[in-house]
Amino acid sequence: MQNSHLSDIRIYPVKSLTGISVQSSQVFPYGLDKDRLLMLIDDNGLFITQRKYTQLALVDTYLENDKLKITAPNFSDLMISEDEFSLETTYVKIWRSECDGFVAKEKINQWFSEYLNTSVRLVKYNHKKPRASNPRYSKGHDIVSYADGYPLLAISQSSLDDLNSRLEVPVTMNRFRPNIIADGCQAYAEDNWKKIKIGGVEFDAVKRCDRCILTTIDPNTGIKNESREPLTTLTQYRREIGGVVFGMNLIPRSSGAIKINDTIEIIC
Repeated sequence: MQNSHLSDIRIYPVKSLTGISVQSSQVFPYGLDKDRLLMLIDDNGLFITQRKYTQLALVDTYLENDKLKITAPNFSDLMISEDEFSLETTYVKIWRSECDGFVAKEKINQWFSEYLNTSVRLVKYNHKKPRASNPRYSKGHDIVSYADGYPLLAISQSSLDDLNSRLEVPVTMNRFRPNIIADGCQAYAEDNWKKIKIGGVEFDAVKRCDRCILTTIDPNTGIKNESREPLTTLTQYRREIGGVVFGMNLIPRSSGAIKINDTIEIIC
């Protein structure tokens, strides 16, 4: 583990849209800078993901100066800036978690509604009323963005390599949507992490990540695999009481910057 290092950093500006690889990122209590601070909701405030709308896998995101660029097949590009959200918040529900968010302007909501062929709105995270992370594996003050339950997800490249050695058709890392990709360690080394340090930032490794049907969606086509791969293969050797696991959820215990090639120190 002495040679374990950070080989990639990925952020997902809009929950369930494609991610962006960055060379460095600031770590905040809620997660990485710009990671899942935007999200789509339906008319009832319920969060929307690829689990139901698989075509979201084809919506790409790019950071261009102070704006977020959104692209999708057969649609005009959409540019989103910080000032294109209302000053009033609306109700938002993610799994069992209830919070709120600032609603985007109508032209933005219309773009996504037309793409999905259903009424949706884009909301922005309210930092003044932060969302609590999953209390079962967190401390009382822990917070999270619009990510499912925890601020960051880490997976080692060796774990993916081992999985692909068992699959007829290999899959890429973006199936699993990690923030942190580790290299130079054994497959599933992250299973045994308790506390790590990347650069000068400390993290608690709190829970192995349960995997769902989203991993069966091909990110290049937006089509679910009929054989439910790679979930079917993971079920054969990665099943625990809580479900099928792949990757480790992290909660920051300090703030600061991390960058590619930073050493991943295993504290315990």
